[in-house]
Amino acid sequence: MAQKVLVIKLGSAVITKTNGDINKRVIQKIVSDISRLSKSYKIVLVSSGAVSSGKKYIENYKGTLLQRKVAAAIGNPILIEIYRNYFKKFGLTVAQALCERGHFSDRKQFLQLRDTFKTFWAHNVIPVVNENDVISDLELKFSDNDELATLLAIAFDAETLVLCTSVGGFLDTNKQIIKEVKSIDTTVMSLVKKEEKSEFGLGGMLSKLTFTRLATNLGIHVVMCGLQSDTPIVDALGRKNGTWFHAKKSTLKNRQKWLASGSITLGNIKVDKGAAKAILERKSLLTVGIVAIEGSFAQGEVVQLMTEDGIIIGVAKTKMSSADMKKYIKVKNTVAAHANDIVLI
Repeated sequence: MAQKVLVIKLGSAVITKTNGDINKRVIQKIVSDISRLSKSYKIVLVSSGAVSSGKKYIENYKGTLLQRKVAAAIGNPILIEIYRNYFKKFGLTVAQALCERGHFSDRKQFLQLRDTFKTFWAHNVIPVVNENDVISDLELKFSDNDELATLLAIAFDAETLVLCTSVGGFLDTNKQIIKEVKSIDTTVMSLVKKEEKSEFGLGGMLSKLTFTRLATNLGIHVVMCGLQSDTPIVDALGRKNGTWFHAKKSTLKNRQKWLASGSITLGNIKVDKGAAKAILERKSLLTVGIVAIEGSFAQGEVVQLMTEDGIIIGVAKTKMSSADMKKYIKVKNTVAAHANDIVLI
């Protein structure tokens, strides 16, 4: 039986000490688990920690975008060297893979990325992935590594996505871990009262839940777990650790999954109720049904389609740029995205 893909995402909060140093005890547990799981899975490790590892070397660090770029450039070799040393003990080699949004939004680059990772796995190499912070900017950055991990899981048709969190899973109103979630509905979303970002990370539970919803809608199991036990990742896959989010059945083809994986954050199109109904009935999006355009995108790029309430209903490859779309927003019978280029999620 062919090995399934497993994507594991580690946030800064779970692998970093309060002083910014990497917690090597935690890394040792993770590496031990991954070495065990690599016999059954093709693994992608998405790891934060570069910025927090490097920022101590920058005088008067304030967290500006430019300072984060420099901190990441300093911290990435520190982080990868730690992983290299620990994986070496298990006879495994690691490779650093720094990704950019263009690797997902451009079909040609996406296919090159996919072929590179397949070659990693063919040679029993564990890719350690992070964003290429040195050249990223505010408009083209991934919102956080939860997003990057989700895009990789979608891109490689992963069986399971593991999101490690400092709170140990998805919590109910009494701060107790919910063991399983079959569907992310309004009741589940209401449990996230506000965005709570960690001291070292960019994301929070709202971010994790948003990307979990996308992944499960596209047929990928997601588990949010902590790293307290001796074998946390193995336990999570055995449903003994964290919260298990059930995948929905997905019949999307590879090109449709690529459309979905390249869409997040680049731009949003909010549509009225009539346009939303038409989209859900597999019809094209007309500019007259658009109520708001967020972000800047070119013709042919992929964006999210949202209701006026902010609920994501699909993604679409646009027939015009955001600037041109705004000019035609009140014009009837003008197609903003053709039905064949819309994927419902």
